[in-house]
Amino acid sequence: MKKKTINMISQATSVKGQGVGSAYLEQVRLVKEGLSDKFEVFVNAKMAADITHYHTINPTFFLNKKRRCKNGTSVCYVHMLPSTVDESLRLPKPARAVFYKYMIKFYSIMDHLVVVNPYFIDALEEHGIPREKVTYIPNYVDTDKFHPVKPEMKKFIKRKLNIPEDKFTVMCAGQLQVRKGIFDFLECAKRLPDVQFVWAGGFSFGRLTDGYDELQKVVKNPPKNVKFLGIVDRENMNKVYNAADVMFLPSFEELFPMTILEAMCVNIPILLRDVPIYENILFDFYYREKDVDGFVKELEKLRDDKEYYKKGCENAKRGNEFYEKKHVLKMWDDFYSSILK
Repeated sequence: MKKKTINMISQATSVKGQGVGSAYLEQVRLVKEGLSDKFEVFVNAKMAADITHYHTINPTFFLNKKRRCKNGTSVCYVHMLPSTVDESLRLPKPARAVFYKYMIKFYSIMDHLVVVNPYFIDALEEHGIPREKVTYIPNYVDTDKFHPVKPEMKKFIKRKLNIPEDKFTVMCAGQLQVRKGIFDFLECAKRLPDVQFVWAGGFSFGRLTDGYDELQKVVKNPPKNVKFLGIVDRENMNKVYNAADVMFLPSFEELFPMTILEAMCVNIPILLRDVPIYENILFDFYYREKDVDGFVKELEKLRDDKEYYKKGCENAKRGNEFYEKKHVLKMWDDFYSSILK
């Protein structure tokens, strides 16, 4: 039987240090390796495939959509909505309105949409997208690339990153944006001077980043117990996660952060802001709090209570196993097969 063709269309890796690029690379690798008996996968090929799968919403993709998809079906991976962009980029109001209208238009001309969080099926419906057009498939991380290391290696990594070996280390990974909760992260650091705080990530979108000027001041003059690593190449991120005792992401707005999945692979406790978007994807795999007071109390407990810390590690491990390769691959297999019928 002749294999069906999938053309993955993306410019996600053109901007370093953003989760969309990581999600794209993982999904393409997963399908290429796991479904090679059924599908032949191309990347940014100038061809009309059976399935054209868009990972980003570039204007050139919009203009070429009709030609690319003339003999097949189209899919778009929904990595952002107006609500998530609102808190990320600093755009003039007229430009913002035009971009949002374009974003929804791009989604509307697709035959199928995939979201990484079921929470956003309702959000798309509010923008006029029929829910029967939308399928939920979670993000995935390759455990061959993200995994725990031995204690000796962990100490070595800390030394390499100039992180004190004996200090309880709290890490956040993500773009430096106000919506990521950076100021709450810093306030927690001030209240816990004996704890080392590390942020891996930078200004992927430069001056367009919301709160850029204020954030730049903080990065240049952080509290003594805070270390900003800047944008870290993805192949080095496993080391960074393994240098941490806790993954702490106080973000206000997310879809399904790749950083959480990556940290789960390392089996360290996950502490997040208590927001509805996580409820149907992270279940009881993480600890949650609503504000700085709660975050500080939780971090102190994780530092001082060995049993509570151990439970957090076990929760993360269960989360990692829940989103293991076989499970997510079957979802993609079922989805691609169903839209070809």
